[in-house]
Amino acid sequence: MYAIVRHYNASSGSIEEMVEQVDREFADRIPEQVGSILYTAVHTGDGTAMTITMFADTATANRSEQTVAQVQQALAARFGVSETAVHRGEVLVSRASQAVAETVRFTR
Repeated sequence: MYAIVRHYNASSGSIEEMVEQVDREFADRIPEQVGSILYTAVHTGDGTAMTITMFADTATANRSEQTVAQVQQALAARFGVSETAVHRGEVLVSRASQAVAETVRFTR
């Protein structure tokens, strides 16, 4: 498995509005479009958020970059979101409970 963790800052609009939009427009189709096995968006406070995306392998993660760039452009245009850091790497240890397989929806 391979993981990409991306950190974001929102200069305009709120993270809550952005995450709501991601949940409504992107979250259900991202795994199919980029070939990920897990996609998670986390509100990290103070106008920041991060995403954790897991892939079966490095090649699939690399192929996802064009689609991710398109999503980022859409979010930047609407919410002033910019990527501030990216961490990539092979997953060395992983455990998941059944709860991980359950969909979490954004609610206010």
